[in-house]
Amino acid sequence: MTSLAEKATTFLSLHQPGNPVILPTVWDSWSAKLVQDAGFGALTIGSHPLADSMGKSDQEGMTFAEVLGRVREITATVDIPVSVDLESGYAEKPSRIIEGLLEAGAVGFNLEDSVHSEGGRLRTPREHADLVAELRAAADATGVRVVINARTDVFLRQDTGTPQERLESALTRMRLAAEAGADVLYPVGRHEPDVQRTLTSELPLPVNAIGIPDQGSPAYFAELGVARVSFGPFLQRALTEQANRLLAAWR
Repeated sequence: MTSLAEKATTFLSLHQPGNPVILPTVWDSWSAKLVQDAGFGALTIGSHPLADSMGKSDQEGMTFAEVLGRVREITATVDIPVSVDLESGYAEKPSRIIEGLLEAGAVGFNLEDSVHSEGGRLRTPREHADLVAELRAAADATGVRVVINARTDVFLRQDTGTPQERLESALTRMRLAAEAGADVLYPVGRHEPDVQRTLTSELPLPVNAIGIPDQGSPAYFAELGVARVSFGPFLQRALTEQANRLLAAWR
């Protein structure tokens, strides 16, 4: 059996700017096995589709313990590296986040800067970077190079200035997260090509972009310098639309 340390190292090595790793976003053992059987080398568990699959709400409508329970089911089903969207950390201590993640068999996670346990406020750039640093230290103490995907939500919020101001804010936040020990940077949002190129060219670490399963291609993101593509809730939504079409014929 491949150790978690080996899986983490393998997972990190897949992040290559211009040759992006495609991480279909899953929510249960069925969808995880579907992705592995399709030949993908790693996957990520999305908070939104995971919550939907359990009748919960996104933005930490699930508890950390509930998330870990589903992660265990998925890692018991597949052999490929698994990363998890941990939202803003569920108000857990960094040591507990890392302990729980590894115990559940995952080797990477997303951490966003919207604090859902505090009304959705946006962490300050330094506050978010300091949390990344604490998580990096906690992970390194285990001997597993847990892959930290630091996310900023500034592009999703209309209360953070003009589009140019949001871009500058994202760059500042992501640079600080990189200095704090992140491995991947995730300025979440669907960006125009010129914005995406700015992000990949000006940020010092591999950049995660969001893809729509029935739009675009790996080559599109490769040309923009992206190193990682995930689907957020959009794979689940695409499958839902297809299921609705199939079921409609039987009503």
